[in-house]
Amino acid sequence: MRDYTIYSDSACDTPAEVPKSWGVKTASLTFHFNGETVQYDNDAIPAKDFYKYMRQGKTAQTAATNIETFKERFRRELEAGKDVLYLGFSSGLSSTYNAGRMAVEELKAEYPERKLMAVDTLCASTGQGLLVYLVKCQKENGASIEEATAYAEAMRLKICHWFTVDTLEYLKRGGRVSATTAWIGDTLHIKPLMHVDNEGHLVGVKNVRGKKNAINGIANKLKETAVDLQKYPIYICNSDCQDTANQLAESIKTICGAKVEMITDIGPVIGAHTGPGTVALFFVGNVR
Repeated sequence: MRDYTIYSDSACDTPAEVPKSWGVKTASLTFHFNGETVQYDNDAIPAKDFYKYMRQGKTAQTAATNIETFKERFRRELEAGKDVLYLGFSSGLSSTYNAGRMAVEELKAEYPERKLMAVDTLCASTGQGLLVYLVKCQKENGASIEEATAYAEAMRLKICHWFTVDTLEYLKRGGRVSATTAWIGDTLHIKPLMHVDNEGHLVGVKNVRGKKNAINGIANKLKETAVDLQKYPIYICNSDCQDTANQLAESIKTICGAKVEMITDIGPVIGAHTGPGTVALFFVGNVR
């Protein structure tokens, strides 16, 4: 069985050294601040600084990785004698996966004897990172590229994404909520509980009043739907609100008796759309 490289992209919101430690390679999505021409890779600016700029009034626009970048990256692996499995950012939120998929299809014509696979994870942020981790574990346990691909496709709709935001302002800017809804919500301290659905789209589920109720609401989703907490890890990510992330971890410990394995930052590419003050929870469940 020929060796293969698992590739993903920087939308998986794990610290840069983590995918490297997994033996996973990533292609970076980019962003720029409005009014500037410089394009930044996702990890070019520390997350804390990025959110400081957002709080100062800067807005950022993001860009998907293009086909040629993927082809260049994948070709390196092929020339090194490895096949490629690409696990991409949800097609319901970005064109990145489709660029990766098209790169795979074009390279198949150039390398007909090689195996190239592309999976739309239908996941985002550290939920995508969680699926990448699980597929990596399958590879380490001897799974072929076909078996790892089938596993990714079987598991992707079991990766649960739950999050809330400190303010609705940034969701308003992205067209996720109306200006009126944002104003009323922020005035009344309404916090939305949102998730990524089976089509990979970001959707609202319910509203609660106050941060504490939002945190407990997310923790209760873990209690209601999580499977095998001894087997699968729990991840949390946040956009410059570490205290809130820690509160969520404590709530999970109290409500579910479970331990969070990783708390990390939401990178600029995802954070440009959610804004500072976002906290998100990811786990394996029986239903999204």
